[in-house]
Amino acid sequence: MNDFDYLGEGEVYLDSACQSLRPRAVIDALNKYYTEHNSCGERVKYKWGRVTDEKVEATREKVLKFLKLKPRKYTVSFTLNTTYGINLILNQLDAKKFKKIMTSDIEHNSPFLATMAFAEKTGLPREVMVREKSGAIDLDNYNFDKAIVVVNCVSNFDGRELSNINELIKVVHKSGGIVIIDAAQAMAHSSEIVRGVDADAICFSAHKMYAPSLGVIVWRDDLAEFLQTRFVGGGMVDDVEKDFYVLSAEGKEHRYTRFEPGLQAWGEIVALGAAIDWLEKVPKKDWKMLYDNTKELFEFLKNSPKVHLVNAEPSTTISFYIEGLDSHLVGEALSRENIMARTGYFCAHYYLDHVMGFPPLIRFSLGLHNKPEDIDKIKKVLGKVLG
Repeated sequence: MNDFDYLGEGEVYLDSACQSLRPRAVIDALNKYYTEHNSCGERVKYKWGRVTDEKVEATREKVLKFLKLKPRKYTVSFTLNTTYGINLILNQLDAKKFKKIMTSDIEHNSPFLATMAFAEKTGLPREVMVREKSGAIDLDNYNFDKAIVVVNCVSNFDGRELSNINELIKVVHKSGGIVIIDAAQAMAHSSEIVRGVDADAICFSAHKMYAPSLGVIVWRDDLAEFLQTRFVGGGMVDDVEKDFYVLSAEGKEHRYTRFEPGLQAWGEIVALGAAIDWLEKVPKKDWKMLYDNTKELFEFLKNSPKVHLVNAEPSTTISFYIEGLDSHLVGEALSRENIMARTGYFCAHYYLDHVMGFPPLIRFSLGLHNKPEDIDKIKKVLGKVLG
C-alpha cells in the first residue's frame, strides 16, 4: 500500500519542516476516533470514553518509549504545538529561582520570542548564545549559573544538530539551571539526538512527525519544583470550593494535567500513537531512499554556481538562494510545476536576516513520501531556472 496515495500525479511536496504529510494509517486512526469512539477523555464512564482513555494513555507510553525515557521520571502532556508548550512552561516558572534566561542565535521564533517575552516580564537578563557551524555550543564561553536554557536540538533551516546536547544539560544542571529542548525538527528524521537525554522538558509538534496538528511536552517530574501553576481550567482539579481548588497534578498518576487545561484534542492524540507505530515500522529501504534523495539534492544544489547554500552538510532540510533571483518568485515558479516549497525566513528572522544578512531563502524539506522521481523533477525544473 502507498501510504501517501492521495498525492496527485507529479505533485512534489517539500515542506515537511513545516508539517509533514500524514500516512494513511494516521488518517485512518483519526477518522476511526470520530466514527467509532468520539468522546471526551477522562470525563465519561461509557464505553466510547473508556476506549479513548485507553488509546490516549497508550500514546503517552509510546512517546516515552520512542524517546527512551523512563515513566517513573518523566511525564507526557499534550498541548497545541511547540510554541505553545514552551510558552506554557516559561509562563509558569518561578523566576525567583533563576538568574537569567538563555537561548541561541539559530532558534526558530518559537523559543526566541518566548525567551524575550519572559525576560521582559520577569526582569531577568536574557543572553543569546552563538551556535557553531556544527550546531554545537561552546560551553566554555558561557556562565550557566541558575540559568533557564531554551534551545533547539535540530535547526529548522539547515538541520544542524546540537551535537553536545548531553554535555550542555550536565553543565546547566550542575550550575543549578534547567534545560528546555525544542525538538520540533528532530522527531521525524533525527530523533536519535534527543532520545534518552536528561533535559528538564522536551517540546515538539506532532504535525512535523507524520501525525495531526498537536503539541507535546515531555517533562521531568522534578520540574514541578520550579512551577507556579497559573494557567488553570477544566480537567486539572480534583475539587473546587468557592475560593479554593485542589490540583489533580499533585499526584503522579495525573501529573500530566498540570499542562493540560480544558478539553484535549483526543483524536489527534490517538493518531499520534498511530504515527509513532508507523514510524517505527518504516522499512530500512525507505529510510535509505530518504537519505539518498537528500544527498543527491544537496549535491545538485552545491554544484550549481548560482546557488548559495545555507547548509554546510546534507540534511532533509536544505535552505538556499539563487543569485540574482527573488526567492518568492522562484517559489511561485516552482508551484506552477506542482513543486511545493517554502520561501522567506522560516520564522528564523534574527539569524537568517539580521545576523547573516541573507535575502529571503528557498527551503526544500524532504520526507518519507518523496521518491527519486521527485528529485529528478526538481533538478529538471531548477535546471531551467538556473539556465
